Amino acid sequence: MAVPDTKKEFTLPPSTTGEFLRAKSVFRDWITADGSSGYKAESGRYHLYVSLACPWAHRTLIVRKLKGLEHAISYDVVDWFLDGQGWSFTDKKPNCTLDTVNGCSRLRDVYRMANPDYDGRITVPVLWDKQKKTIVNNESSEIIRMFNSEFNVYCANEEQQKLNFYPETLQKDIEEINEWIYPMINNGVYRSGFATSQEAYDAAVREVFQGLDKVEDILSKTRYLTGSNLTEADIRLFTTLMRFDLVYVGHFKCNKKRIVDYPNMWGYLRELYQIPGVADTVNFEHITKHYMTSHTVINPTKIVSIGPDIDFTTPHGRDAMLRS
Repeated sequence: MAVPDTKKEFTLPPSTTGEFLRAKSVFRDWITADGSSGYKAESGRYHLYVSLACPWAHRTLIVRKLKGLEHAISYDVVDWFLDGQGWSFTDKKPNCTLDTVNGCSRLRDVYRMANPDYDGRITVPVLWDKQKKTIVNNESSEIIRMFNSEFNVYCANEEQQKLNFYPETLQKDIEEINEWIYPMINNGVYRSGFATSQEAYDAAVREVFQGLDKVEDILSKTRYLTGSNLTEADIRLFTTLMRFDLVYVGHFKCNKKRIVDYPNMWGYLRELYQIPGVADTVNFEHITKHYMTSHTVINPTKIVSIGPDIDFTTPHGRDAMLRS
């Protein structure tokens, strides 16, 4: 998720243009309800490793929460500070944990339990199989789809069992939206923040705001990105929007406009935050302290800024806005 300063396995591919290049996830196995994939959905078998600061990991916690899978899928939280050795575990900071499953001090050790020869990047989220003692998947977009469809028998109630964030009738629309929101916005903020040339930054940040303008236009006409139903496209966008004014505006130089300057998007962001359970997955301390203390190339002093003050609990007004 973030870019540490040292160690080969934690660095990104070089770019001669100063552009930020994101490495691809490596573990891509799939859990299925019937076990036909070799990984059967079972309560208590799987474990998440997450960072509360990371927007990619945050997606998995939201779907886990909304689908009522808290009792079925356990999780641990890494330290918000990412040093040159990668993610670590601690119980000395608020809402961080030790590794309760494997007893590792570093997430890299979990990766090497799965594959002793692994020399790729150490990223979150990680979905671990306690039975086979290996990583099933470390790609957030696939983990949320597994949580959405393969664990329905373990959802806390019937309503959560019926929730479907990737319905067949909307899959084409969801894929089309994900296709441009990911590069322009989700990853666009990183391409802006970690650019090492003016040209790379200019290109990336322009795309960020082109994407946000496009989202604002959609939300001026529909409740959610694909219409009247909350889908995975909204959840994937939410985790970036949630961090935008807090850290991306200043820390990543995405300061042309804030989300609070977009009337439809600002109401939409508050509406999603106020969905029961979603706010429980948001940790402002982890978000701000991770970005501002870990990215020493951007912020070498590690000083954490005082603001901004943002109230995500005020009435969102989406009903009235869409009726007008």
